[in-house]
Amino acid sequence: MIGLIVLIPLFFIVSVCILIDDPKGPIFYSQTRVGKNGKAFKMYKFRSMVSNADEILEKLRSKNEISGAMFKLKNDPRITKVGRIIRKYSLDELPQLLNVIQGSMSLVGPRPPLLSEVAQYTEFDKQRLLVRPGCTGLWQVGGRNDVSFDEMVRLDLEYITHRSLLLDAQIIFKTVLVMLKPNGAY
Repeated sequence: MIGLIVLIPLFFIVSVCILIDDPKGPIFYSQTRVGKNGKAFKMYKFRSMVSNADEILEKLRSKNEISGAMFKLKNDPRITKVGRIIRKYSLDELPQLLNVIQGSMSLVGPRPPLLSEVAQYTEFDKQRLLVRPGCTGLWQVGGRNDVSFDEMVRLDLEYITHRSLLLDAQIIFKTVLVMLKPNGAY
């Protein structure tokens, strides 16, 4: 709650930049994600893509640059100019603090996957869903998009096995550093 209050000026600046860059779409974007025990919820983000990004995705699926149950494209044409900047510094993720307050996410944990991704999961991959998903985690501070899907799962399971308040504090500290000096975000 305190974080949201402190970040109000930044929310305002990012919102204005999004509207100036692409006035046709909304400021915020919500997407159905899968949380703890496979429960679906709406995850909030600042919109970093054109308004019809989901429609364009189907045309881009064959260009996926990562193996496994994820879609990543380094030079994704759906990302707006402001979107590139807010993604690089993870500012698009800040509205997820609302998800933390609602209880659907925690500050630290595995990244919440899409329903379509979970449909491709093996039983091994589904272990990621044993805990509440987080805004940040080992994957985000350990390489992000430069890490393969299998490595992301390994990092998430390592977090689940060893989670503690100390580990969470270390991940949050590293997250702040990654926001200041990005590590593979796109």
